[in-house]
Amino acid sequence: MKSKLSILAIVAVLASAIYTNTASAQIYRPMYFNIDWQFNAIVGDDYADTPTGWGMNFEGGYYVTPKLAIGLYASFHTADKHIGEQLLELSPSSHLFTDQIHSVFQIPFGALLKYRFVEDSMFEPYATLKLGTMYTSTSSTTQVLDFYDEQWGFNVQPEVGVTIYPSAHKRFGIHIAAYYNYATNQSQVLSYNINGINNVGFHLGFSF
Repeated sequence: MKSKLSILAIVAVLASAIYTNTASAQIYRPMYFNIDWQFNAIVGDDYADTPTGWGMNFEGGYYVTPKLAIGLYASFHTADKHIGEQLLELSPSSHLFTDQIHSVFQIPFGALLKYRFVEDSMFEPYATLKLGTMYTSTSSTTQVLDFYDEQWGFNVQPEVGVTIYPSAHKRFGIHIAAYYNYATNQSQVLSYNINGINNVGFHLGFSF
């Protein structure tokens, strides 16, 4: 009888250990992916400073420790601004009287370092630093002509946010973040000059 009770006790201990390890493995997910809608505004330059929601953000990473992850990111955004009719100088001997649509299209991408402050809660606040490059296409569209300039530059983006998991298994979450994005891109379109691009905005989407 004692032998049977000892065997049952050992089985119970092993079962408890297996269950605990399995539950921990379900909560600790080493990889993550974010897909977000993006709202963005260019600040510090009035070429196309109208805030818009024409953007998306994508990122994925791997937690090398329970709190620290490395990964990759890519996003895109378009900002447009209508300029009323004015006289544009195309050359010393030619002018054009028209209105314009100013546009700045941005694609930043690169590597990231992410630190989450807690990893065993349904609320996971974090801070991320993103470093990479950014492609921009700056254009001015008139009634008859389209002027544009394409440039590459260095990109840095600090970000703070939180991922909310409705389930303890953390297979699906809601992602909210605010960011500042700076790029060294310089553009010249007609008589307009852009020397560096500053962006502020937020992401809203899903985490897997």
